[in-house]
This record gives sequence, C-alpha cells and structure tokens, in this order.
Amino acid sequence: MTIDGTFRARVLAREFLSGFWLNLGSTVTAEMAGLAGFDWVMLDHEHGPGSDTTILHQLQAVSATRATGLVRIAANEPPRFKRVLDAGAHGVMVPYVSTAAEARAVVQAMRYPPRGVRGVAKLTRASSFGARFDEYFEHAHEWLVTLVQIETTDALENAAEIAAVDGVDVVFVGPMDLTTSMGIPAQYGDARFHDALGEVADAALGAGKAAGILLLDPANLALVRELGYTVVALGSDGGSVVAGMKQSLGTLRAGS
Repeated sequence: MTIDGTFRARVLAREFLSGFWLNLGSTVTAEMAGLAGFDWVMLDHEHGPGSDTTILHQLQAVSATRATGLVRIAANEPPRFKRVLDAGAHGVMVPYVSTAAEARAVVQAMRYPPRGVRGVAKLTRASSFGARFDEYFEHAHEWLVTLVQIETTDALENAAEIAAVDGVDVVFVGPMDLTTSMGIPAQYGDARFHDALGEVADAALGAGKAAGILLLDPANLALVRELGYTVVALGSDGGSVVAGMKQSLGTLRAGS
C-alpha cells in the first residue's frame, strides 16, 4: 500500500471527485466500487454494520483499485480516528460537527504530536508496517483528508467558522440529518434546503476548502455543481442491491 498527498491536493484544488458509499461492510462491493472507476469510496463505520476487521479488509480491497479509501467514523472521539487511520484510511469523515471547537478537535485527532493527539505506533498498515514510518509520521498531516459533516442547524450557522479551521479540508453536507434538523426531513427539493446548500458552499469556498455532499436526490446534481460542490457521492452498495432486487422482482411478477 502506498499513500501520498495526491488525493488531498486534488481535493483542495477543488477538482470534481466522484464518490460512492459503502454501507454493507462487504469487501466484494468495495472492490467493485473501486474497479467501477469512482475517485473515492466512503466506508461507512457510523451506520453500516462493519467492524474494525471488515474496515481493514475493505481498505485492502480498495487499495488494489484506483479509488481512494475514506472512512466515516461513528463519533468525534480520538480512539475511533486512530483505529481507522492505522488501518490505512486515506481520510476520515466525522459526523455531527456543529462548532469550530468540535472541528478543531477533529483535526487534533487526525494528527500526530506535536500537531495533534493521534497515538503513535510503527507497525501499522498505514506506514507499510513500519517500512515507511518516518515518512508517514512526517507527512501524514499533509496527506490525509479531513472531512467534517454539516448535519444540524447549529452547524449551518457555524459553517464559515468550521470551514476556516486549519486542517479541515471538506465541509460535507449530510442531507438526511440536515433536513431533519431543519424541520423538513428528506425534502431535498425544498428551497430552504437549497439555500442551506448555498451557505455551506460559500463557507467552503470562502475558506479555500472543498464542499461535499452525498446526493440523496440525483435531481440536485446540477444545483450542487453550480454552487461549487466538488466532493460528490451518489449511490451506495446497499441501495444498489435493494434497487436491483426490486427491479428483478418487478420484472418477474410482470411476466407471470
């Protein structure tokens, strides 16, 4: 496994990077997504059923493809960062970051001392089991991508301050949680949600960072592209499997 600053550089250059969600804990669908040609895949360790072991095996599968393997952890707690970063995640997404102070805690957990509080170990997959430890220790803060999720009205109000935190690379909208917090759950066509998307994009661009989103309504793709979102995911392995099953069942019943 190799890791360098190329993907983070592309993120901060605001290159359009297509992503896919992995919520089944499957190594097979992780490899499929990587081979499909996505720029990045998100291994969901917040809502998905995967364990530390399945995350490791998924990252191994993805590393054989051109996709970059990122992990969403369940909470803004340092041990959770340490586990997935040591396993070789190229970046970490943190849910429910609602203040600049919480964003600073995220950055601290992403970085080794003296820049942060990440625990240090040599024999990890991230450093090629020690073979590249010195290089990794010196440059990990330059290579790893830090994504914080905007999922509450408080986060929306504080978006500019969150984006301005040094070390935050992507402010990433969680549409389901954000619309729920706004009192318009899953109403992705609502003008209030579209205004919120604009606020997050402005915050990111104003701070020289990237704006990201998991699209739950493909109709919003043109809008988010126009607003300047560049780290954009559409679809998941779980959703694709369910949709395929329903399609197959519908075809069979229609022909019976």
